[in-house]
Amino acid sequence: MIMTVVDAAKSYKYYFLLCLLLLAGAYHSIVSSMIQDWYTDGNYSHGFLVPIVAGYFLYERLEELKGAVVEPWSPGIIVVVAGIIALTVGWLGTEYFTMRSSLIVILSGMVLYFFGKEAFKTSLLPILYLIFMVPIPYIIYDAAAFPLKLFVTKVSVGFLKAIGVVVLREGNIIMFPATTLEVADACSGIRSLISLIALAVAFAYFTRTTNLKRWVIIVSAVPIAILTNATRVIATGILAQYWGARAAEGFFHEFAGVVVFGLALAILVTLGVVLKGKEGKR
Repeated sequence: MIMTVVDAAKSYKYYFLLCLLLLAGAYHSIVSSMIQDWYTDGNYSHGFLVPIVAGYFLYERLEELKGAVVEPWSPGIIVVVAGIIALTVGWLGTEYFTMRSSLIVILSGMVLYFFGKEAFKTSLLPILYLIFMVPIPYIIYDAAAFPLKLFVTKVSVGFLKAIGVVVLREGNIIMFPATTLEVADACSGIRSLISLIALAVAFAYFTRTTNLKRWVIIVSAVPIAILTNATRVIATGILAQYWGARAAEGFFHEFAGVVVFGLALAILVTLGVVLKGKEGKR
């Protein structure tokens, strides 16, 4: 007898409910602390949107998922065990990224084990998209932010010199005759890069074009984030040169961050429209 996902969900609803309750109990405090990070850390405020977008991805595939033939894949239990091991290791070492990301591994294994490869293939994008809600380890964050700070500083100083501004650079420090500015992590592009990649994946999915062009949109988020933040540093440097350090601090600094991210989004959308070309017209 052929059984679909919706048939299996009805027949074994209490069993699945028990599994979900156990999962919720195991990850309650872990997910709660992650949500707290979304609220307190501006680098990951996009985390609130990720489950919603992932849910919409799943909603769009719901009919296909309901009709998928259930062929339980026994090796899926290995994936579940791997997720449990990652959860245990992360808990013992107080390593939050491992604990949080293990939830995605366990969900993947459960779908494979209970429903099979067809259902997993249908739900793959919504499940994998959840990785964007997990804050990356700060050791990786710092390793990426530092070279980005140096690169953005170098590009910005080069441009400022080209337009006649008297400026010197020492690492990520920009020195003007009247003041000195430091290119911090927020200006390196790492903050907008994380959020922009997450949005680029969603935007690429909704863009009606080829998979190759979708990958171009996703990958382009990296240079767009870096270059727009370099623009922010350049504008800050010009203001600091002619109006002093106060003009580049406080409200302007925060407002510039919002404007830069809006500019990055506008460039990303424009790129998507250009890549669609005649496909968009049709």
